Amino acid sequence: MSRYRPPRSAGTPLITPEGEARLRAELHELWHVRRPQVTQAVSEAAAQGDRSENAEYTYGKKMLREIDSRVRFLTKRLEALKVVRERPADTSKVYFGAWVTIEDEDGEQSRYRIVGPDELDLKQNLISIDSPLARALVGKSLDAEVRVRTPTGDKLCYIVDIQYP
Repeated sequence: MSRYRPPRSAGTPLITPEGEARLRAELHELWHVRRPQVTQAVSEAAAQGDRSENAEYTYGKKMLREIDSRVRFLTKRLEALKVVRERPADTSKVYFGAWVTIEDEDGEQSRYRIVGPDELDLKQNLISIDSPLARALVGKSLDAEVRVRTPTGDKLCYIVDIQYP
């Protein structure tokens, strides 16, 4: 069994202005705050002498590799992303960036915002535009009946509200 994993697809290259700001803040934090701190810790650990048995030095180098890897990813990803700042012409339909309230067959309501794959956060009800639910919702209008394919079977829901920030 090999350790090879095929590269994951980057997903739809769209992002909201808020998402872009979060990614840029993370990049700034990593490059201008965390990396200098870890570099300083590594140089202090290296000054202690034997590096082969120095856990602080080994851990610091590992942290530097992880930070550099994330910085490279964020830099490339931010270049490839398209920030969607304007609202769609037809705000009565669901498109990227919309807050959508849906109601299932049991009358239970849920509210989600359709965002780019880099912003996915279910705790804040942010769902990726590449998700099955978002794909089913995009292009639909108010009171539309939406059938979503889930692992447990098809679910039926209705669009109750559409809002754009």
